[in-house]
Amino acid sequence: MTLPWSYSALPARPEGTWPNGARVALWVAVGVESYRPDDGMTEDILPRGAAPDLVNAAWRDYGNRAGAFRLFDRLAAAGIRPVVLLNTDVYDEAPEVLTAARAAGAEIEGHGRSNSDSLAALPEGAEAGYVAGVLSRIAEEEGDAPGGWSSPWLAHTPTSLASLQGAGYRYLLDLRLDDQPVWLRAGAGRLLSIPYAAELNDSTTMIGRQADARSFAAMLRDEAAELLTSKHPVVMSVVLHSFISGQPWRLRPVAQALAEVAGRDGVWCATPSEIYDAVLADPALAVG
Repeated sequence: MTLPWSYSALPARPEGTWPNGARVALWVAVGVESYRPDDGMTEDILPRGAAPDLVNAAWRDYGNRAGAFRLFDRLAAAGIRPVVLLNTDVYDEAPEVLTAARAAGAEIEGHGRSNSDSLAALPEGAEAGYVAGVLSRIAEEEGDAPGGWSSPWLAHTPTSLASLQGAGYRYLLDLRLDDQPVWLRAGAGRLLSIPYAAELNDSTTMIGRQADARSFAAMLRDEAAELLTSKHPVVMSVVLHSFISGQPWRLRPVAQALAEVAGRDGVWCATPSEIYDAVLADPALAVG
């Protein structure tokens, strides 16, 4: 495998800041997801039972019935525009979630049709049409095409970057190879990789590693404090899911920590499109 990025050592790069002199660009993702009952990939809180697996289906569905609304309210109160990583099947299944997202000023990014899907599991030749279809559905519903893509299950194929670039996506929200945005080779063009938290992520850390919510909140504070010492313009991302951090007992400490981070001097509460536009205006903000 040939990696789609080139090596760059942080100390060799130019120092600088984001717009308004900020050192850290903070963006907060909210996964708003759809799952097909008893089919394909799933995220479970208990070992999967025999079909119909109502317990795990109910746990996931909480996000679109209650958790998303709680999350949007708390982020808006902290002055953070949520970045919705959207499975487009939610437009048909829970349209009220998108109404609330718009009211919170959310930026909508592509995240597949369903989280039961995976690019790696699509039939041969279907990937380009799949990612283009997600872009078209969001453009139809929101009046503007998404600039970014985050893959369901963070799964890719050898052609994924080229398929995304060809469909019109401009940046990828899947990888944390650096603290700064990095240009990726993508077919005949390129995509900007905007840092995506693999560990400041409620799914991998609070579900996968069983960290409690207050430990996760401490991780958020520590990440911000350390990044604010950087002489380079860096990105802090936080990945939440409506059915995980939207649970009230997790939401309170996580929301409190995010409000503290967002209010710190030197932190710019941004969205991926704003980060991308800043990089276009000042190429030194990105690597490659």
